[in-house]
Amino acid sequence: MSSTLASVPAAGATGAPASASVWRRCRRWVLPLTGVAVLGLLLSHAHKVDWAGAWQALQRYSPWLLLAVLGIATASHALYGCFDLIGKRHLRHGVPWWRTWAIAITSYAFNLNLGSLVGGIAMRARLYARAGLDEASVAQIVGISLATNWLGYGLLAGGLFAAGVIEPPRQAHIGQGALRALGAVMILLALAYVVACATSRKREWALMGKRLQLPSARIAAMQLAISAGNWALMGAAMYLLLGRQVPYATTLGVLLAASIVGVLTPIPAGLGVLEAVYLALLSGTVKQGALMGAVLAYRALYYLLPLGGGLVLYLFLERYAASHSAPEGAAPSLDAPVASA
Repeated sequence: MSSTLASVPAAGATGAPASASVWRRCRRWVLPLTGVAVLGLLLSHAHKVDWAGAWQALQRYSPWLLLAVLGIATASHALYGCFDLIGKRHLRHGVPWWRTWAIAITSYAFNLNLGSLVGGIAMRARLYARAGLDEASVAQIVGISLATNWLGYGLLAGGLFAAGVIEPPRQAHIGQGALRALGAVMILLALAYVVACATSRKREWALMGKRLQLPSARIAAMQLAISAGNWALMGAAMYLLLGRQVPYATTLGVLLAASIVGVLTPIPAGLGVLEAVYLALLSGTVKQGALMGAVLAYRALYYLLPLGGGLVLYLFLERYAASHSAPEGAAPSLDAPVASA
């Protein structure tokens, strides 16, 4: 069985449905306008933030604490690089492991700060193309990375919701019971993926003109474990910055909630979204100044500093690609079997 994506005739290729065409036209305006509206709403409340208290909180952080958080952030970014190594194991492409890992963490740094279209997709496509991979293989690598990220998210967030760790704000219009039920569904979906990888007889599907292969059960379990570990590290960084005033599970739950809101809001780096969610969910537990100081420190250590490292890695990868031709067999063979697990 092929271990790559291969083009197949797509149903209805002769013409897209009218609804899809209308959505494509509307999307050009709806998403940017939504982003502008959300950003305007956040800015309108900026004067209510205790910026002086936030600055004082930043000044109170010890260098050792900031160094520890930077170490956790670095470990998280390094672990994220393993997402593409999972794709390499599944596809068995010939790009060296170190280059695959470097491409992943470079794209992650740009993804966090400039958005998924720039970092998660465009940069990966360019760097993998320079390494000799075809578009179909890159598409499946991106797909595996996205699946890995959100499977671990679903497992952790589902567990926290089901356990009743997160108390939804009144304006959310969702009760604790509904949130627990949502959490149970999220856990079941993550586990169902692993079961499907272990038991499904059909291992390949056609999606948007491409063939997608189901990974082995071991790879699926690896996806859940590595992704959950990455999200847990992110929560640990914020837990330390909050001075351990909030239980770790609650801190992680708020971070997970802020992350999904940031994805749904088309603003680069989710600017203002992280701050708004933390203020909404923890303002009664932590002083506003300390809360904002923690979020700003988190942005600097998890978003901005890694972006500098990502830029250096990007320049290195471009220079390496310019001086080394793509290795033979970088793209997976059409006759190569799926990596055993």
